[in-house]
Amino acid sequence: MSLTTFKRDGSPVSSAVWITGADGTYVFTTGGGAWKTKRLLRNPAVEVRVCDMRGRVEPSATKYVGTGQVASSPDTVAAAQRALAAKYGWQFKASQFVFGLRKRFGKEDGKETVAIQLSLDAA
Repeated sequence: MSLTTFKRDGSPVSSAVWITGADGTYVFTTGGGAWKTKRLLRNPAVEVRVCDMRGRVEPSATKYVGTGQVASSPDTVAAAQRALAAKYGWQFKASQFVFGLRKRFGKEDGKETVAIQLSLDAA
């Protein structure tokens, strides 16, 4: 999915994320120091559209609007990671392995993983 968050000046920033959930409530994980996390802490407004693996959105893709909430509790993050692993299987597990290696060798910001909980409606 293509997640759009908003800078202080209101300009949109989109990034592709792996997301899971249903019925208007969705979740994904990311680094606590990621720019999308920082933007959501300032402004919870989000837009979401279906995209391909590279983040490319079809012009006719339905836009969903809503809010995002940053959750850092270990239980919430673990539940989100289990849900993502169930949906994406080995691909999610491989990305977590690479993240762990990057963290071990100092290539990550040192912030813990957070879960982003989205509440969405069709625009």
